[in-house]
Amino acid sequence: MKYRVSAVQYHLHTIQSFEDFANQCEHYIKTAQEYGSEFVLFPEFFTTQLLSIGSDQGTRLTINELPGFTEQYKMLFSNFAKETGMHIIGGTHVIQKEGRLYNVAHLFYPDGRIGEQAKLHITPTEVHEWNMSAGDHLNIFETEKGKIAILTCYDIEFPEIVRMAKAKGADVIFCPSCTDDRHGFHRVRYTSHARAIENQVYVVVTGTIGSLPTVDFMRANFGQAAVITPNDIPFPPKGIMVEGELNSDMIVTADLDLSLLHEVREKGSVTTWRDRRTDLYTDWEETEKI
Repeated sequence: MKYRVSAVQYHLHTIQSFEDFANQCEHYIKTAQEYGSEFVLFPEFFTTQLLSIGSDQGTRLTINELPGFTEQYKMLFSNFAKETGMHIIGGTHVIQKEGRLYNVAHLFYPDGRIGEQAKLHITPTEVHEWNMSAGDHLNIFETEKGKIAILTCYDIEFPEIVRMAKAKGADVIFCPSCTDDRHGFHRVRYTSHARAIENQVYVVVTGTIGSLPTVDFMRANFGQAAVITPNDIPFPPKGIMVEGELNSDMIVTADLDLSLLHEVREKGSVTTWRDRRTDLYTDWEETEKI
């Protein structure tokens, strides 16, 4: 099975209204639609751009006020998915539940359903500066193109959670990210390659670019989208199917061939998924029976 994916290098800049935000998002959606994409990925924290609008009194908005845009955000992206027939991973948006803030990725289905995956590993900035809470459950999303998982930024740096996602049947990991410098960017990028090699899966990753001068901790962004593959003969030599230009406002697109994943798992140059030493360490497949 094959399907086409696009990943957005979302340009953060100060806006004046929700309509400005909607128009920018629509531009990326229409671009992906013109390319015939079936899945499109937006980055982590891209909705913080809404905080740059400010309040009616002219004061700055804080992260605690971002959940106030949730219903508008959900309606906008749900309509995009229904109108285009695409599956849209709407980056992440900060929501509030029972008085706590969560960084949540949203999957908008063409039929109107909305899936959610809270970020499972929270960075020190999210904890100490934004008082966010971690999610407590990994979801695997069934789509007409197979099973996928959504692991946000810091999540991809933990091999156990990606191993769990593969054991539960996910062949593609979508990774919305947001990093402010080269160090953070390369942590996410290098570990995305590691996870693709370890589990013989595709990883689709993207990040924010640009800056929000009036939004705390969003003043600097360093990002690049990429579609990352296992490192074996059926795939590009560097394990990169496509990547964007660093810190450029753009979208990248590639076709994922799931049959190649099954091929290399069975008879690749290395068979890392099959060759796990479950006699030496705990493995999620033992409990999932996949």
